[in-house]
Amino acid sequence: MSNVLIVGDTIRTPELRHEVPLGIPDAFFYAEIDGRRVVVCSAMESARVEGLGMDLDVHTTEEFGADELRRSDLDLHTYATELATRIVRGLAVGAATVPRDFPLGIADALRAAGVELTVDQQLFDDRRRRKSPAELAGIRRAQRAAEAGMAVGRDLLRRAEPLHGGLAVDGDPLTCELMKQHVQSVFLVNGAIAEEMIVSHGPQTAVGHDMGSGAIAADDIVLLDLFPVDLESSCVADITRTFVVGNPPDEICDWYDLCREALDLAVAEVRPGANGGDIHRLVSEFFADRGFPTLLTKAEGEVLLDGFYHGLGHGVGLEVHEAPSLGMIGQELVAGDVITIEPGLYRRGFGGVRVEDLLHVTENGYELLTDCPYDMEASG
Repeated sequence: MSNVLIVGDTIRTPELRHEVPLGIPDAFFYAEIDGRRVVVCSAMESARVEGLGMDLDVHTTEEFGADELRRSDLDLHTYATELATRIVRGLAVGAATVPRDFPLGIADALRAAGVELTVDQQLFDDRRRRKSPAELAGIRRAQRAAEAGMAVGRDLLRRAEPLHGGLAVDGDPLTCELMKQHVQSVFLVNGAIAEEMIVSHGPQTAVGHDMGSGAIAADDIVLLDLFPVDLESSCVADITRTFVVGNPPDEICDWYDLCREALDLAVAEVRPGANGGDIHRLVSEFFADRGFPTLLTKAEGEVLLDGFYHGLGHGVGLEVHEAPSLGMIGQELVAGDVITIEPGLYRRGFGGVRVEDLLHVTENGYELLTDCPYDMEASG
Protein backbone atom coordinates (compact mmCIF):
# COMPACT_ATOMS: atom_id res chain seq x y z
CA MET A 1 0.00 0.00 0.00
CA SER A 2 1.45 3.37 -1.02
CA ASN A 3 1.86 6.29 1.37
CA VAL A 4 -0.75 9.04 1.33
CA LEU A 5 -0.15 12.74 1.97
CA ILE A 6 -2.73 15.52 2.27
CA VAL A 7 -1.96 19.14 3.16
CA GLY A 8 -4.64 21.73 3.74
CA ASP A 9 -7.36 22.79 6.14
CA THR A 10 -10.59 20.92 6.75
CA ILE A 11 -12.75 23.86 5.68
CA ARG A 12 -11.64 23.84 2.03
CA THR A 13 -10.08 20.37 1.64
CA PRO A 14 -12.80 17.70 1.66
CA GLU A 15 -10.28 14.87 1.31
CA LEU A 16 -8.79 15.98 4.63
CA ARG A 17 -12.14 16.56 6.35
CA HIS A 18 -13.07 12.96 5.50
CA GLU A 19 -10.00 11.68 7.36
CA VAL A 20 -10.06 14.22 10.22
CA PRO A 21 -13.75 15.12 10.81
CA LEU A 22 -13.11 18.36 12.66
CA GLY A 23 -13.26 22.00 11.62
CA ILE A 24 -9.64 23.20 11.46
CA PRO A 25 -9.17 26.51 9.59
CA ASP A 26 -5.35 26.42 9.28
CA ALA A 27 -3.35 24.09 7.08
CA PHE A 28 -1.89 20.93 8.59
CA PHE A 29 -0.48 17.60 7.44
CA TYR A 30 -2.11 14.19 7.24
CA ALA A 31 -0.11 11.14 6.17
CA GLU A 32 -0.59 7.40 5.94
CA ILE A 33 2.74 5.64 6.39
CA ASP A 34 3.11 1.87 6.69
CA GLY A 35 -0.42 1.53 8.05
CA ARG A 36 -0.13 4.45 10.50
CA ARG A 37 -2.39 7.50 10.24
CA VAL A 38 -0.33 10.53 11.22
CA VAL A 39 -1.37 14.13 11.80
CA VAL A 40 1.08 17.03 12.18
CA CYS A 41 -0.63 20.23 13.26
CA SER A 42 -0.19 23.26 15.49
CA ALA A 43 -0.19 22.84 19.26
CA MET A 44 -3.46 24.79 19.29
CA GLU A 45 -5.20 21.98 17.38
CA SER A 46 -3.40 18.87 18.65
CA ALA A 47 -5.62 18.27 21.69
CA ARG A 48 -8.76 18.61 19.56
CA VAL A 49 -7.48 16.09 17.03
CA GLU A 50 -6.48 13.66 19.79
CA GLY A 51 -9.93 14.11 21.29
CA LEU A 52 -11.50 12.55 18.21
CA GLY A 53 -10.38 9.15 19.47
CA MET A 54 -9.70 7.92 15.95
CA ASP A 55 -6.36 6.17 16.37
CA LEU A 56 -4.50 9.11 14.86
CA ASP A 57 -0.80 9.51 15.66
CA VAL A 58 -0.76 13.25 16.48
CA HIS A 59 2.40 15.39 16.41
CA THR A 60 2.93 19.14 16.67
CA THR A 61 4.98 21.30 14.32
CA GLU A 62 7.41 22.06 17.17
CA GLU A 63 8.73 18.49 16.82
CA PHE A 64 9.92 19.39 13.32
CA GLY A 65 11.72 22.66 14.08
CA ALA A 66 8.89 25.18 13.87
CA ASP A 67 10.34 27.28 16.72
CA GLU A 68 13.73 27.55 15.04
CA LEU A 69 12.14 28.61 11.77
CA ARG A 70 9.89 31.17 13.46
CA ARG A 71 12.93 32.85 15.00
CA SER A 72 14.73 33.02 11.68
CA ASP A 73 14.49 35.85 9.20
CA LEU A 74 12.34 33.85 6.77
CA ASP A 75 9.25 35.45 5.31
CA LEU A 76 5.92 33.71 6.01
CA HIS A 77 5.73 31.78 2.73
CA THR A 78 9.33 30.58 2.84
CA TYR A 79 8.76 29.53 6.46
CA ALA A 80 5.71 27.46 5.46
CA THR A 81 7.57 25.79 2.60
CA GLU A 82 10.63 24.96 4.69
CA LEU A 83 8.45 23.61 7.51
CA ALA A 84 6.59 21.40 5.05
CA THR A 85 9.87 19.95 3.79
CA ARG A 86 11.06 19.26 7.34
CA ILE A 87 7.80 17.58 8.29
CA VAL A 88 7.78 15.25 5.29
CA ARG A 89 11.46 14.42 5.73
CA GLY A 90 10.90 13.86 9.45
CA LEU A 91 8.10 11.42 8.70
CA ALA A 92 10.45 9.59 6.33
CA VAL A 93 8.06 9.94 3.40
CA GLY A 94 10.03 9.33 0.23
CA ALA A 95 7.00 8.88 -2.02
CA ALA A 96 3.29 9.52 -1.56
CA THR A 97 -0.03 9.67 -3.36
CA VAL A 98 -1.71 13.08 -3.17
CA PRO A 99 -5.07 14.55 -4.26
CA ARG A 100 -5.35 16.67 -7.40
CA ASP A 101 -5.59 19.95 -5.47
CA PHE A 102 -2.44 19.36 -3.39
CA PRO A 103 -0.73 22.77 -2.86
CA LEU A 104 1.55 23.42 -5.83
CA GLY A 105 4.14 25.42 -3.89
CA ILE A 106 4.60 22.63 -1.37
CA ALA A 107 4.61 20.02 -4.13
CA ASP A 108 7.42 21.87 -5.93
CA ALA A 109 9.47 22.09 -2.72
CA LEU A 110 8.96 18.42 -1.84
CA ARG A 111 9.84 17.23 -5.33
CA ALA A 112 12.96 19.40 -5.27
CA ALA A 113 13.86 17.65 -2.01
CA GLY A 114 13.55 14.27 -3.72
CA VAL A 115 10.04 13.29 -2.58
CA GLU A 116 8.06 11.52 -5.30
CA LEU A 117 4.44 12.71 -5.43
CA THR A 118 1.79 10.96 -7.54
CA VAL A 119 -1.60 12.55 -8.13
CA ASP A 120 -4.49 10.07 -7.93
CA GLN A 121 -7.78 11.86 -7.33
CA GLN A 122 -9.74 8.68 -7.99
CA LEU A 123 -8.24 7.15 -4.84
CA PHE A 124 -9.57 9.96 -2.68
CA ASP A 125 -12.92 10.14 -4.47
CA ASP A 126 -13.48 6.44 -3.89
CA ARG A 127 -12.80 6.83 -0.17
CA ARG A 128 -15.35 9.59 0.17
CA ARG A 129 -18.10 7.98 -1.88
CA ARG A 130 -18.94 5.37 0.76
CA LYS A 131 -20.25 7.74 3.40
CA SER A 132 -19.28 7.09 7.01
CA PRO A 133 -22.12 6.86 9.57
CA ALA A 134 -21.22 10.35 10.82
CA GLU A 135 -21.26 11.79 7.30
CA LEU A 136 -24.57 10.16 6.46
CA ALA A 137 -26.06 11.52 9.69
CA GLY A 138 -24.78 14.98 8.73
CA ILE A 139 -26.33 14.74 5.27
CA ARG A 140 -29.64 13.74 6.83
CA ARG A 141 -29.54 16.75 9.16
CA ALA A 142 -28.69 19.06 6.28
CA GLN A 143 -31.55 17.60 4.24
CA ARG A 144 -34.02 18.20 7.06
CA ALA A 145 -32.81 21.81 7.16
CA ALA A 146 -33.23 22.05 3.38
CA GLU A 147 -36.76 20.72 3.60
CA ALA A 148 -37.59 23.18 6.38
CA GLY A 149 -36.27 25.97 4.17
CA MET A 150 -38.36 24.75 1.26
CA ALA A 151 -41.47 24.71 3.47
CA VAL A 152 -40.83 28.30 4.53
CA GLY A 153 -40.39 29.41 0.92
CA ARG A 154 -43.58 27.63 -0.11
CA ASP A 155 -45.45 29.21 2.81
CA LEU A 156 -44.32 32.70 1.81
CA LEU A 157 -45.64 32.13 -1.70
CA ARG A 158 -48.88 30.69 -0.33
CA ARG A 159 -49.49 33.68 1.95
CA ALA A 160 -48.50 36.31 -0.62
CA GLU A 161 -51.15 38.78 -1.75
CA PRO A 162 -51.23 40.87 -4.94
CA LEU A 163 -49.82 44.37 -4.56
CA HIS A 164 -49.18 46.83 -7.43
CA GLY A 165 -48.51 44.05 -9.97
CA GLY A 166 -46.32 42.14 -7.58
CA LEU A 167 -46.78 40.26 -4.34
CA ALA A 168 -46.49 41.18 -0.68
CA VAL A 169 -46.25 39.17 2.54
CA ASP A 170 -47.09 40.78 5.88
CA GLY A 171 -46.94 44.15 4.18
CA ASP A 172 -43.48 43.68 2.67
CA PRO A 173 -42.87 43.23 -1.07
CA LEU A 174 -42.10 39.58 -1.80
CA THR A 175 -38.65 39.42 -3.36
CA CYS A 176 -36.10 36.68 -3.90
CA GLU A 177 -33.94 38.42 -1.31
CA LEU A 178 -36.71 38.35 1.31
CA MET A 179 -37.32 34.66 0.68
CA LYS A 180 -33.60 33.92 1.07
CA GLN A 181 -33.54 35.72 4.43
CA HIS A 182 -36.39 33.59 5.73
CA VAL A 183 -34.86 30.38 4.38
CA GLN A 184 -31.46 31.16 5.89
CA SER A 185 -33.06 31.81 9.27
CA VAL A 186 -34.68 28.37 9.19
CA PHE A 187 -31.37 26.79 8.19
CA LEU A 188 -29.72 28.27 11.28
CA VAL A 189 -32.50 27.04 13.55
CA ASN A 190 -31.85 23.56 12.12
CA GLY A 191 -28.08 23.68 12.65
CA ALA A 192 -27.16 24.48 9.05
CA ILE A 193 -26.11 27.43 6.92
CA ALA A 194 -25.75 28.27 3.23
CA GLU A 195 -23.27 30.62 1.61
CA GLU A 196 -25.48 30.64 -1.47
CA MET A 197 -28.91 29.40 -2.49
CA ILE A 198 -31.01 29.68 -5.61
CA VAL A 199 -34.30 31.52 -5.28
CA SER A 200 -35.00 32.68 -8.81
CA HIS A 201 -38.11 33.74 -10.68
CA GLY A 202 -39.38 34.38 -14.19
CA PRO A 203 -36.79 34.16 -16.98
CA GLN A 204 -34.06 33.76 -14.35
CA THR A 205 -35.28 30.19 -13.83
CA ALA A 206 -34.07 29.31 -17.34
CA VAL A 207 -30.45 29.86 -16.22
CA GLY A 208 -29.59 26.83 -14.10
CA HIS A 209 -27.34 28.55 -11.55
CA ASP A 210 -28.79 32.08 -11.57
CA MET A 211 -29.05 32.70 -7.81
CA GLY A 212 -32.10 34.91 -8.34
CA SER A 213 -32.96 38.48 -7.48
CA GLY A 214 -35.74 41.00 -7.53
CA ALA A 215 -39.48 41.18 -6.97
CA ILE A 216 -41.72 38.19 -7.66
CA ALA A 217 -44.63 39.00 -9.95
CA ALA A 218 -48.28 38.18 -9.36
CA ASP A 219 -48.10 35.57 -12.16
CA ASP A 220 -44.68 33.98 -11.91
CA ILE A 221 -42.46 30.91 -11.76
CA VAL A 222 -40.28 30.55 -8.66
CA LEU A 223 -37.46 28.01 -8.43
CA LEU A 224 -35.78 27.12 -5.13
CA ASP A 225 -32.57 25.07 -5.18
CA LEU A 226 -31.30 24.74 -1.61
CA PHE A 227 -28.01 23.15 -0.57
CA PRO A 228 -27.27 23.96 3.09
CA VAL A 229 -24.23 22.75 5.02
CA ASP A 230 -24.66 20.92 8.31
CA LEU A 231 -22.62 22.90 10.85
CA GLU A 232 -21.59 19.85 12.88
CA SER A 233 -20.24 17.70 10.04
CA SER A 234 -19.74 20.13 7.11
CA CYS A 235 -21.83 17.73 5.01
CA VAL A 236 -24.22 19.11 2.42
CA ALA A 237 -27.71 18.29 1.18
CA ASP A 238 -29.47 19.34 -2.03
CA ILE A 239 -33.09 19.78 -3.05
CA THR A 240 -34.94 21.67 -5.81
CA ARG A 241 -38.61 22.45 -6.26
CA THR A 242 -40.35 24.74 -8.74
CA PHE A 243 -43.49 26.67 -7.79
CA VAL A 244 -46.00 28.80 -9.67
CA VAL A 245 -48.09 31.68 -8.39
CA GLY A 246 -51.07 33.24 -10.10
CA ASN A 247 -51.61 32.12 -13.69
CA PRO A 248 -48.32 30.88 -15.20
CA PRO A 249 -48.03 29.67 -18.80
CA ASP A 250 -49.52 26.21 -19.37
CA GLU A 251 -46.20 25.22 -20.97
CA ILE A 252 -44.42 25.53 -17.63
CA CYS A 253 -46.90 23.20 -15.94
CA ASP A 254 -46.51 20.69 -18.77
CA TRP A 255 -42.72 20.79 -18.40
CA TYR A 256 -43.02 20.15 -14.69
CA ASP A 257 -45.15 17.06 -15.29
CA LEU A 258 -42.49 15.77 -17.69
CA CYS A 259 -39.73 16.43 -15.16
CA ARG A 260 -41.65 14.52 -12.51
CA GLU A 261 -42.04 11.62 -14.93
CA ALA A 262 -38.33 11.76 -15.78
CA LEU A 263 -37.47 11.80 -12.07
CA ASP A 264 -39.46 8.62 -11.46
CA LEU A 265 -37.92 7.02 -14.54
CA ALA A 266 -34.39 7.74 -13.31
CA VAL A 267 -34.91 6.85 -9.65
CA ALA A 268 -36.18 3.42 -10.65
CA GLU A 269 -32.74 2.68 -12.15
CA VAL A 270 -30.71 3.56 -9.04
CA ARG A 271 -28.83 0.60 -7.56
CA PRO A 272 -25.20 -0.48 -7.07
CA GLY A 273 -23.59 -1.24 -10.42
CA ALA A 274 -25.87 1.06 -12.42
CA ASN A 275 -23.92 3.57 -14.48
CA GLY A 276 -24.78 7.23 -13.95
CA GLY A 277 -24.13 7.92 -17.61
CA ASP A 278 -26.66 5.31 -18.66
CA ILE A 279 -29.32 6.83 -16.39
CA HIS A 280 -28.55 10.27 -17.79
CA ARG A 281 -28.92 8.97 -21.33
CA LEU A 282 -32.24 7.32 -20.44
CA VAL A 283 -33.66 10.66 -19.31
CA SER A 284 -32.10 12.48 -22.27
CA GLU A 285 -33.81 10.08 -24.66
CA PHE A 286 -37.09 10.58 -22.78
CA PHE A 287 -36.88 14.35 -23.31
CA ALA A 288 -35.55 14.09 -26.88
CA ASP A 289 -38.47 11.85 -27.87
CA ARG A 290 -40.74 14.69 -26.76
CA GLY A 291 -38.95 17.26 -28.88
CA PHE A 292 -36.53 18.85 -26.41
CA PRO A 293 -32.84 19.50 -27.11
CA THR A 294 -30.42 17.53 -24.91
CA LEU A 295 -26.68 17.09 -24.48
CA LEU A 296 -27.11 13.66 -26.02
CA THR A 297 -28.71 14.91 -29.23
CA LYS A 298 -27.13 18.32 -29.80
CA ALA A 299 -24.58 18.90 -32.54
CA GLU A 300 -20.93 18.64 -31.55
CA GLY A 301 -19.66 22.06 -30.46
CA GLU A 302 -23.17 23.51 -30.11
CA VAL A 303 -23.73 25.58 -26.96
CA LEU A 304 -27.03 24.35 -25.57
CA LEU A 305 -29.13 26.98 -23.80
CA ASP A 306 -32.55 25.33 -23.98
CA GLY A 307 -34.11 21.97 -23.24
CA PHE A 308 -32.28 19.56 -20.90
CA TYR A 309 -28.83 21.12 -20.97
CA HIS A 310 -27.16 19.78 -17.81
CA GLY A 311 -26.25 16.47 -16.23
CA LEU A 312 -28.93 14.42 -14.50
CA GLY A 313 -27.26 14.47 -11.10
CA HIS A 314 -24.14 14.23 -8.99
CA GLY A 315 -22.76 12.95 -5.75
CA VAL A 316 -23.27 14.91 -2.54
CA GLY A 317 -21.28 14.76 0.68
CA LEU A 318 -18.57 17.09 1.92
CA GLU A 319 -19.12 18.99 -1.34
CA VAL A 320 -22.38 19.79 -3.04
CA HIS A 321 -20.96 18.47 -6.34
CA GLU A 322 -18.71 15.43 -5.99
CA ALA A 323 -18.37 11.89 -7.35
CA PRO A 324 -20.17 10.03 -8.78
CA SER A 325 -21.17 11.78 -11.98
CA LEU A 326 -24.58 11.19 -13.54
CA GLY A 327 -23.93 12.97 -16.81
CA MET A 328 -22.59 12.35 -20.27
CA ILE A 329 -19.44 11.05 -18.57
CA GLY A 330 -20.97 8.77 -15.97
CA GLN A 331 -19.62 6.62 -13.18
CA GLU A 332 -20.84 3.33 -11.77
CA LEU A 333 -22.85 3.69 -8.56
CA VAL A 334 -21.68 1.96 -5.40
CA ALA A 335 -23.43 1.24 -2.12
CA GLY A 336 -22.79 4.21 0.16
CA ASP A 337 -23.09 6.87 -2.54
CA VAL A 338 -25.40 9.81 -1.89
CA ILE A 339 -26.64 11.25 -5.18
CA THR A 340 -29.08 13.73 -6.62
CA ILE A 341 -31.49 13.18 -9.48
CA GLU A 342 -32.50 16.54 -10.99
CA PRO A 343 -34.12 16.61 -14.43
CA GLY A 344 -34.98 20.04 -15.79
CA LEU A 345 -36.37 21.78 -18.87
CA TYR A 346 -35.60 25.37 -19.84
CA ARG A 347 -35.96 28.02 -22.53
CA ARG A 348 -33.72 31.05 -22.34
CA GLY A 349 -35.66 34.31 -21.87
CA PHE A 350 -38.81 32.45 -20.89
CA GLY A 351 -38.30 30.20 -17.88
CA GLY A 352 -37.45 26.78 -16.63
CA VAL A 353 -38.41 24.07 -14.19
CA ARG A 354 -36.36 21.57 -12.20
CA VAL A 355 -37.16 19.01 -9.54
CA GLU A 356 -34.45 17.36 -7.46
CA ASP A 357 -34.37 14.59 -4.89
CA LEU A 358 -31.55 13.14 -2.79
CA LEU A 359 -30.94 9.38 -2.63
CA HIS A 360 -28.68 7.08 -0.65
CA VAL A 361 -27.51 4.10 -2.70
CA THR A 362 -27.91 0.94 -0.60
CA GLU A 363 -26.82 -2.65 -1.09
CA ASN A 364 -30.17 -3.54 -2.63
CA GLY A 365 -31.23 -0.32 -4.34
CA TYR A 366 -31.72 3.09 -2.79
CA GLU A 367 -33.17 5.02 0.11
CA LEU A 368 -34.99 8.26 -0.67
CA LEU A 369 -33.59 10.92 1.66
CA THR A 370 -35.98 13.65 0.49
CA ASP A 371 -39.31 14.18 2.23
CA CYS A 372 -40.89 17.15 0.51
CA PRO A 373 -44.14 17.61 -1.45
CA TYR A 374 -43.96 17.90 -5.23
CA ASP A 375 -46.97 20.21 -5.63
CA MET A 376 -46.14 22.97 -8.06
CA GLU A 377 -48.99 25.17 -6.86
CA ALA A 378 -47.74 27.00 -3.78
CA SER A 379 -51.24 26.90 -2.30
CA GLY A 380 -51.70 23.18 -3.01
